[in-house]
Formats: sequence, structure tokens, C-alpha cells
Amino acid sequence: MSLPTVDTTVTYPAGAVESSGTVLHVSDADGARVVLLDTTAVHPVDAGWPDQGADRAVLTTADGTSHEIRDAVVAATDGTDLFLGADVPVKKGTEGWAFTVAHLLPAGAAVREGDSVRIDVDAAYRSALSAGHTACHLASLALNRQLAGAWKKDVLTDAAGNPNFDALAIETSTITEHGSTDVYRLGKSLRRKGFVPDTLLADLPAAEAGINAILADWTATGAEVRIECDGVGLTDMRRWSVDLPGGTVSIPCGGTHAASLKETGGIQVTLTAEEGDGAVTVTMDTICVQPAG
Repeated sequence: MSLPTVDTTVTYPAGAVESSGTVLHVSDADGARVVLLDTTAVHPVDAGWPDQGADRAVLTTADGTSHEIRDAVVAATDGTDLFLGADVPVKKGTEGWAFTVAHLLPAGAAVREGDSVRIDVDAAYRSALSAGHTACHLASLALNRQLAGAWKKDVLTDAAGNPNFDALAIETSTITEHGSTDVYRLGKSLRRKGFVPDTLLADLPAAEAGINAILADWTATGAEVRIECDGVGLTDMRRWSVDLPGGTVSIPCGGTHAASLKETGGIQVTLTAEEGDGAVTVTMDTICVQPAG
């Protein structure tokens, strides 16, 4: 069976929730029918940083038969073998490899190479995840700003120029519908980098209130959110950009986003701390207060 030689063209960065494409490859793996297209509107989960899950979507063939897309993952091929998700052995953009969106359909789904198909994404679910992803970025920037005075050494800074606590302490990040959950580890390595944990832990409610005040100031602007793309391929660089009161911020990101901060309806966070494994973990739960739609 033929395998693609170029990256999948993806239309979800521009907000598309439907697309037309041609089936390039069909195979079976782990009880699913794996379908690769030349173009897709489906956002896949990336095993390298699986913060945002896959879209919910349906694939319809030219004869009107529809198949549920049960999952979608980033895949890669060297022209001989196809690797899915966590099994991809190389970094995205590696020369000689094509990176693609693998649509996982029910086993035996009647889809053939060369078929013309239509993709329809669940727009409401996409919108909810997009709002959650935008809220996650804003909350991480507000957290970094709130903790800017908690460092004794110079460290990596974020897109707004503040010490990047989020990047240096993050353990997991999960985008949810209209929100996100981020878990940070305050251990020895972070202290060695110059972070003073008591600045945060001594008065967690005060830090939470400070972050929420920053978020209220930012979201009140209703600023437009832009996804700036270097190209239309799956591995082309994409950046999330927004104009905040202190200036423009731009963050590399492959996910989907709200079109403006107004769509979040306001953003609030809740901070909780827990002892364990020789370190304290702090969880930041982020929600969109009154999201559009």
C-alpha cells in the first residue's frame, strides 16, 4: 500500500471544522482501520505533548456512508513503514520522513485508497477545547507574572518577559472543555534554579487572587487571538499570538484556540498544593467563566 511522501495539509489552525480530501493510505492496526488523507480538518493528539486531545469527527465517503473517527493521532512514515503516536521514532520535521494525521476508524470500515471523502468535525466540542487551550495559555502567563519576584537567579523567560515558572516546573498539562488542569512540581531541581517555593506556598489564596486579577485585566480587553502559520503542513511552525495590555505575546503551539479573549467569558484559576515524593505539587485548575456558545 502506498504511503504519503509529504506532510498532511491541515486546515484546523484556521478554524476549519470540515474539509474534503483524498484517501492516500488504508491499513489496520490494534483493531482499528487507519486512514491517511492528503488534507484534513481534524486536530490529532500529539504523543510528544498530548495536552489537547483529538477532535471528535465523522468521515463520509462519496457514496454517503459515514464512519465515526474514534481517534486521531500524529503519525510518521519513512516511505516503507507507518508509525503511530508514541511509536514514532523520530522528531517532527526529520528529513526523509512524512508526518501525517492518522484517522482511526472502526475495524473493517469500508474506505479505500483513492476515495474522495468529507470530514465533519464536532464544532461544539472543538470550540470548547479551543476556549480551554486559550485559557490555559493565559493562565500560565498570569502565573508566571504573579511569581516573577520568587526567583533568586536569572532563568528562562516567557513570551511576556517574565521568569517562566510554567515551563520550568510543569509536570502535566491537560486541556479540557472550557478549561485546563496544570500540575507543577516544586522540588530540589526547581530550587536549585533559584525558585523560592514559600513565595507561592506561604499564601496560596493570595497568589490565586493575584493571578485572577491579572486574568480579569487581560480578558476585559476582548483581544483577538491569532494563529500565525509558517505553512499548511502538519509540522509547519504555528504560533498563538495575542495583544495584551503589556504588549504582544507569541507562543509556539500546535493546538486550536478561541478567536478572541471575549469568547472565554472571563478566566479564573484555583490553586491547590499537595505534599508527596519529596516535593510539593501545585495544581492550577483553569476555567472559562461564561464561554461563548
